[in-house]
Amino acid sequence: MQISTSRLFDRASSQMVTIQNDLAKSQAQIASQKQVLNPSDAPDQAAAISRLKSVIARQDNYSKALDVVQARLDTESTTLTSASDILVRIKELTIQASNGTQGTVSRLAIATEMKGLRDQLVSLGNSTDPNGSYIFSGSRVKSAAFKTNADGSVTYQGDQTRMSIPVGDQRTLAINRPGTTAFVPVVRDGHGVSFFDAIDSLIAGVKSGDSNVMQRGLTEMDALHNGVVMAQAQSGTDMKVVEQQGAAIDDTKLSLKTALSKIEDLDMSTAITDMQKLMLSLEAAQSSFAKTSQLSLFKYLG
Repeated sequence: MQISTSRLFDRASSQMVTIQNDLAKSQAQIASQKQVLNPSDAPDQAAAISRLKSVIARQDNYSKALDVVQARLDTESTTLTSASDILVRIKELTIQASNGTQGTVSRLAIATEMKGLRDQLVSLGNSTDPNGSYIFSGSRVKSAAFKTNADGSVTYQGDQTRMSIPVGDQRTLAINRPGTTAFVPVVRDGHGVSFFDAIDSLIAGVKSGDSNVMQRGLTEMDALHNGVVMAQAQSGTDMKVVEQQGAAIDDTKLSLKTALSKIEDLDMSTAITDMQKLMLSLEAAQSSFAKTSQLSLFKYLG
């Protein structure tokens, strides 16, 4: 009888402790709204959760990379639009200057305005992104793309490198555009003439009233303008790609988060119902334990 009563007590005590532990776990799950509190509770499920979170974090990094690309493209697009407008104005001034009725003073005034526009183009060529990196310097992002020399000429001091960053598991996008692909050189007598040298030659022709130089300059301005317009078009295409890739990443993250929620998040209604059942079970176990503790033989043994 002594052994039987002792076992009854141990069983009741063990049952109560088990229910208490289950109830504590249930309450902790509800508080955190998570199914798995410790990896040891469900190793496979915990591993799956960890993998999904890692993939989601990688997608978040891709989104941040796209933000960087977008910021640079916004600056690039604005810059090229301004450059295009300036070149149109230079062409208008050239046509005005080539009119035979223009006198020396008028041509000098026109040349002065053209020189100011040319300086604006140099400034635009040295535009920077929100992080202070020069957008037209190739990989030399900490150096101005165009340098004005002591003699007033302008030289390109960037390189031709296009840098790319990953924006997807198998997708990269360029984050820069070499200046010579936007501010393109022109071909003159079989030789390449830089963007700003072509403009400087035209300004000199306006000052001197050389109609041949001005006519050649008009043709070259068309080529310079076409180069900027093509760069604008490419920038617009790149922005569309960024938009599409961003949408794809958002879709991927939504799918991943849905999958993560299914294996990580707690079904609150079910969990609350289970907790209530455990509370009732605990009350029953405590009642049973109290009755067992009051057995006369148990009192005798105590």
